[in-house]
Amino acid sequence: MESGTAALMDEKSVGEKKIVLLTPRGFCAGVVRAIDVVKIALEAFGAPIYVRKEIVHNKHVVDELRELGAIFVEELEEAPDGSRVIFSAHGVSPAVRQQAKHLNLNVIDATCPLVTKVHLEAVKFAKKGYTIILIGHENHDEVIGTLGEAPDSMILVQTVEDVDALQIPSNEKMAYLTQTTLSLDESSHIIARLRERFPHIEGPHSQDICYATENRQVAVKAVAPLTDLLLVVGSRNSSNSLRLVEVCRKEGRPAYLVDDENDVNVEWFNGVNTVSITAGASAPEHLVERLLDFLREQGYGSLETLEIKEEDIRFSLPPELNASRLTQIRPAV
Repeated sequence: MESGTAALMDEKSVGEKKIVLLTPRGFCAGVVRAIDVVKIALEAFGAPIYVRKEIVHNKHVVDELRELGAIFVEELEEAPDGSRVIFSAHGVSPAVRQQAKHLNLNVIDATCPLVTKVHLEAVKFAKKGYTIILIGHENHDEVIGTLGEAPDSMILVQTVEDVDALQIPSNEKMAYLTQTTLSLDESSHIIARLRERFPHIEGPHSQDICYATENRQVAVKAVAPLTDLLLVVGSRNSSNSLRLVEVCRKEGRPAYLVDDENDVNVEWFNGVNTVSITAGASAPEHLVERLLDFLREQGYGSLETLEIKEEDIRFSLPPELNASRLTQIRPAV
């Protein structure tokens, strides 16, 4: 934890109505890349550009891109044959890729490279004859895509109880993978139980939970003892945003998920001197700024920052986009 914590604990600030702004927060590299892909495709090829599912799980981002000319569809059949379609940051199954070829669609793949890593691990283990335990949330877009890489070899578990219910021969080769946006604590408990039941189980060479998910959760844990209330900016279908709320509540502090300042209930501030703010990995910074302005109107006049770790991760854009043109496009903000 960095020196910002000392400022938070300054006895002079006791009783003062203040805001603590956490860093890192907001967009991760995979989200920046996915949003850039849509904006660059629109500029390079013109509207309409079709996007399968939400490009990232944030309604404000989706609405902004829709206004620019993106058309969001649930299934590929909704896009005209031969049109240009972007796959979301959460990834897709091989069956979806095959369907895109069948429909003669021009695909631009905005899958986060860290999700692609999990897909490749699934394929590797499946080819070697492993039974793969995928730790994740049922029906999440990322989990659906990962399961599709090896549907006959994978079993989804969501809880320790799910692990206890597994019926797998003791001599069977086993491996585990995880969704990239899980709670670190929750997934560690599940992995520990897997290792207890199946001591021979193998895992990925490096953890699947992404750096941004981890960093934001670590920041929430650091601020929890020092705050009265945490507000997490993010949409309700954002897994990593929901995990931030859960992490704070497990640390014994109230926390709420808000899409923007309009979701805030001022009754939450009764008896609250210190409000901390963070944002999920798909939440744009301008929503944080709006929330800060709202809190200032509620009397929270002092702003402090707590920086846990600097992030400087960048991902290259997909090869389907013209690299020479991309240098002229500004990054998403």
